Amino acid sequence: MTQTQTPVTDELPAVPQEQNPAAQAPSHPPIADPGPLGLAGFALTTFVLSCFNSGLIKDGTLEAVVLPLALFYGGIAQVLAGMWEFRKNNTFGALAFTSYGAFWLSFAGYVKFVAPHLVAAHAHQATGLFLLAWTIFTVYMTIVTTRISGLLLAIFSVLSVTFGLLTAGQFQQQTSLIHMGGWAGLLTALLAWYGSFAGVANASWKNRSLPTWPFQG
Repeated sequence: MTQTQTPVTDELPAVPQEQNPAAQAPSHPPIADPGPLGLAGFALTTFVLSCFNSGLIKDGTLEAVVLPLALFYGGIAQVLAGMWEFRKNNTFGALAFTSYGAFWLSFAGYVKFVAPHLVAAHAHQATGLFLLAWTIFTVYMTIVTTRISGLLLAIFSVLSVTFGLLTAGQFQQQTSLIHMGGWAGLLTALLAWYGSFAGVANASWKNRSLPTWPFQG
């Protein structure tokens, strides 16, 4: 007798779609845009700190009001927004929100735990170095925004000026430069608030009523 042999191949038999787990795996549902949250957390915290840096509020003992905002809204909420930007595959948003959230967290830690223990005569150098590092980061992020939108370019350009003025003011111990940086910070906060407002309004109204001036290409 002869036996019918099944040819041996490297191919596996096709699996019906209803039996294929990969074919049945559900796609991830869309998530809400975390951008308005990140911008709002950054704007509000920047606004409050800039009221002191600009000299609008002269009583320095009140500046401690910034710390809980830096910890919870500018810090934790903004880091969470950055994590959701990773989920949305938005590299710029993920880096920006996570980094500036970490900036506010580190700022709160620096002011609360580090600055009080520095030698008063040299503390401005440590603060200047801290701000200089963030100036460098902000400048190269500003370059990236030239291919994203006019609104982000405006926010990051003014923020670069803010950090630059505050850095120079600390290193040179010039109150006038710090005040100028504070005013630039107030403008940064207003621009970021507009970005947050435009994001939540356009998402809620299901149209693009408020412009953000995206660049093409």
